[in-house]
Order: sequence, then structure tokens, then C-alpha cells
Amino acid sequence: MKKEAQKLVANNKKVFHDYFVEETWEAGLVLHGTEVKSLRMGKCSIKEAFVEIDKGEMYVTGMHISPYEKGNIFNKDPLRTRKLLMHKGEILKLTGKVKEKGYTIMPIQVYFKDGRAKMEIGLCRGKKLYDKRQDIAKKDQRREAEKEFKVKNLY
Repeated sequence: MKKEAQKLVANNKKVFHDYFVEETWEAGLVLHGTEVKSLRMGKCSIKEAFVEIDKGEMYVTGMHISPYEKGNIFNKDPLRTRKLLMHKGEILKLTGKVKEKGYTIMPIQVYFKDGRAKMEIGLCRGKKLYDKRQDIAKKDQRREAEKEFKVKNLY
């Protein structure tokens, strides 16, 4: 059996704070040579990024890949729009979901899988302020319970 090796490059934790993630998919990234080298060095940010569908193709906008130091004239624009690779059926399914009110597609993480750059994207629905407060309260309760559990086990 083939073992899948994954190397995480960028992670967007803010997505889970601002959105309810309904489903996730894996998509390939179309990159140029120096962008791949820069990604391998971990120079990527997807905090401001979002995914849009145009004419049956998916694109990620706002993803920042820093220019490769030794790339000189071969470097591309760090904020250029990059194409995502997915099956046509998956794109059509996502297109139908995005047309529903309140849904959007957000990048969750960028990683290398078997030497290829991949992006995990999620179908997300925006959270209201009270939803965020409930999540923070749950995290605080869990943290307090873990702290009490540690204190009880020390003695």
C-alpha cells in the first residue's frame, strides 16, 4: 500500500471562528515554478483568500505566495488569481450550493500531498455574533474543565 505523505504549508484557523464549515474538498493548485519553490519554503498566506466560481472553473483570489528570492525575472505576482483543479461534477455541486443564500467557499489549508500542491476548501455558512460568543464560551468551559482535571490528578 502507498503511504500518503502530507506537508502542511499554510493553515486558516480563522475560517472555523467566522464560519460553520459544512463540507470539505481537496483541490489541486495550478502554480508556476518559482511559486512551488516558495511554497516548499512555507511562504504562503491564505488568511485573506476566498474561492470563486467563474464559467465552470474555480479560482482562489487573495492567496499570497511570497516571491522566491532566487527567482528574479521568473517570479509571478504574489497576489495573482490561481486556478483550482477539481472534477466537473464537484464544481457543479458547489455552484448549486453557493447560489443558496449565505454560503461561500473558503480555503482551509494548503499542503503538499505526494509532491503535489493541494488546497483543502470548505463550503461555509457565516456565523452571527452570538454564534461566535457561544463557541468562545464552550472553549472556555472546556479549558476550565481540563485545568481542574490536571489539578485533581497532581495530588
